[in-house]
Amino acid sequence: MREFRIEKNDSGQRLDKFISKSVRGLPVSLMYKYIRTKRIKVNGKRAEQKQMLELGDVVTMYIPEEFFEENTAENEFARVRVKLDIIYEDENILLCDKRAGVLAHAGDTDEAGSKEIAQRETLIFHILAYLYQKGEYDPQKEHSFAPALCNRIDRNTGGIVIAAKTAEALREMNEQIREGNVHKTYFCAVHGRMPKREEILDGYLFKNTKTKTVTVTTHPTRGSKEIRTGYRVLAVNAEHDLSLLEVRLFTGRTHQIRAHMASVGHPLLGEGKYGVNRRDRDLGWQHQALYSCRVRFTVPSGPLAYLNDREFSAKQENIRFLSLFPHWEEK
Repeated sequence: MREFRIEKNDSGQRLDKFISKSVRGLPVSLMYKYIRTKRIKVNGKRAEQKQMLELGDVVTMYIPEEFFEENTAENEFARVRVKLDIIYEDENILLCDKRAGVLAHAGDTDEAGSKEIAQRETLIFHILAYLYQKGEYDPQKEHSFAPALCNRIDRNTGGIVIAAKTAEALREMNEQIREGNVHKTYFCAVHGRMPKREEILDGYLFKNTKTKTVTVTTHPTRGSKEIRTGYRVLAVNAEHDLSLLEVRLFTGRTHQIRAHMASVGHPLLGEGKYGVNRRDRDLGWQHQALYSCRVRFTVPSGPLAYLNDREFSAKQENIRFLSLFPHWEEK
């Protein structure tokens, strides 16, 4: 028999959702059977699978011990040497500057046999270890919640990633992102000179789940979604025929910047999927020159309203391709 006391981060969710997260070894079919046969109770009483859990509730489970996975994460978190570049932190959120080449999650890699190694090298693992070592996260007390990333960027794209420390902050930040209240700006280096100093590009993006690539067209196709990408030219490198762009996404689709720029004849420096250029490797660029450099919040109300009109920027020294434009300075 195990008892789980519902704390703040576990409250406000259905019983079946809580059990699925906190007892990962329990098959779904058995979970519903145990709820139905009263082997899982809430406050000592018969429970319903859709019952909403409240702060202070006690969930009692009369189920075999084999279904409970022992959490050994504490030992991992205690031993790891945390590597994070923290831009901003408060009691609710954490903004990190992810370096290009770092995985956000272990599942973001396609490399065979690399899952275990990748897990310890991911951004989220180091965030969890950091909060554990600070005493702000204890897996033994958080039965169904762990601090999580609110946005993700590709392994070989660097820049700002938002993490939520609490369940409430995670729900609220995800809602603000859905509502378009989190505004991200990117820097990128592209081949050639753009036709205009500033422009908003419209198109349609189709995602191929098998090849994990996207295609951008000027007209809608079956299964495609509308995209809008705005750019502003910041500087030009005439020697290598490159342009430095500040990019704003009006829509957030997979590989949007990379594919959209390539579709108009200006692939990113180092691009490997949508515009391979062998000369890029000679210049020392094997990955796309793309960086999520700024994030601005417009949160008029709610628990995160204190972030309203605040803007945070990555350190320019972390954006390696800016060195190709030595005479440019951000104004």
